[in-house]
Amino acid sequence: MQVLGLASSLVDDTVLDGSRHHRRTSGTPVDGTAVADLEPMLRRIVVARLGDHPAAEDLVQETLVRVLDARDRIEPRMLEPYAIATVRNVMATMWRAEGREERNRHRAHDPGVPDPADAHLLEEEERLALRTAVGRLDRDERAALVAHDVDGQDTRSLAEEAGSTAGAVAARLSRTRARLRVEYLLALEQVEPPTERCRSVLLAVSAADRRRQRELGAAQHLLECEDCGRLSVPLLRRAPARDDETRVAISADPDIVTARRAARAVAARAGLTGADLTLVATAVSEVARNIVRFAVQGEVVIELLDGPRPGVRIVARDAGPGIADLEQAQRDGYSTCAGLGLGLPGARRLMDDFDIVSTPGQGTTVSMTKWIPRRT
Repeated sequence: MQVLGLASSLVDDTVLDGSRHHRRTSGTPVDGTAVADLEPMLRRIVVARLGDHPAAEDLVQETLVRVLDARDRIEPRMLEPYAIATVRNVMATMWRAEGREERNRHRAHDPGVPDPADAHLLEEEERLALRTAVGRLDRDERAALVAHDVDGQDTRSLAEEAGSTAGAVAARLSRTRARLRVEYLLALEQVEPPTERCRSVLLAVSAADRRRQRELGAAQHLLECEDCGRLSVPLLRRAPARDDETRVAISADPDIVTARRAARAVAARAGLTGADLTLVATAVSEVARNIVRFAVQGEVVIELLDGPRPGVRIVARDAGPGIADLEQAQRDGYSTCAGLGLGLPGARRLMDDFDIVSTPGQGTTVSMTKWIPRRT
C-alpha cells in the first residue's frame, strides 16, 4: 500500500532550507514547543477521518514537520489554522494516492504471498531445515536443549547432572539456541558460508554479542558478504532484547510507523522533549521508508545513550542494492521516494550526527544521533 504518496506540490521547495523564498514575518517567532503542543489536536483530526488506518500516525508526524518548517514564516496566531489546513491537505493527497493504487491493482502481481496449494511444501522445507540444523549441533548441546526446551527440565537440575552451575548451563543454552538459529537459516536457504569467518559473524549476530561482533568486524563483513548480509536480518529480528535498545524489523509500510513510535519512546526516555522528539521520529521515518522502497527488508535499531553525553542513536541497516552515488544521495533536495521528500539529506539535517556507509549490491547502513541539549 502506498501509505505516503504525498504530492511534492504540497511541499515548498524550501523544506528544511529557509534560504530560498524565505520571508520572516513580524512579531515573536513560533518556538518548537508550541508546534509540538499541536500534536494531540492533529491526532484527533486524523483519527476522526481515518480511524485506525495504519498511516494515521505517519500523517500526524509529517504534518508536524511541515509546520515546524514554516514556523518562522507565519505569525504565532496563524499556527493552529495553518496546521489544520496542512493536515487536511496531507490526508487528501494520501487518499488520491490510494485511489490510484486501487485503480491499478489489477496490473500488479505480488509473488511474495505463497499460494495455499504450496503451503504444505513450505512447511516440509522448514521441518527438513530444522532437522538438519539440530543434526549439526554437538550431542551434548542437543541433549541439553531437548531436556530444557522440550522436556521442561530446569537449569538447576541440569547443572547438578553436569557438575556445573545453573548460570553456566543457562549461558550454554543461550549459545546453543543462537547456533541453532544460524544453522536453521543456512539449511533453509541452502547456503554454504563462503568463508570461515561467516559462521562466526552470524553466530555473534544471532547471540547479540556486541563485543564479539566488534572483534570480528561484523558490520563491515555484513556489507561485503551478500549471504551474511541477507541472513543477518532474520537473525537480528530474533536476537535477545536489550534494555538500552529497541530493534524494529522493516519490510512494509506499517513497520515505518512502528519504528517511529519506538524512536519517540526511546528519545523521550533519553530526555528529549518537544520539537526534538518530532525531529527524531521524522528522521527515522525517512531512513525506514528508504528500506521499504529500495531494499525490501532491513532493521532499525534505536539505542539509548546514557553516558557523559546522553542522547539517542539510530542505526538503519539493510542488505539491499546499496547506493551507487553517495554524494548525490546526500545532496540537498535529492530524494527518489515518496513522502515528505526529505530523504537522506533531510534526515541528516534533522539529527546532530549522521554517517552512511553503502556498498552497491550489498546494502546500506545509516547511523545518526540526536544529543540532549546542554543545559546552560
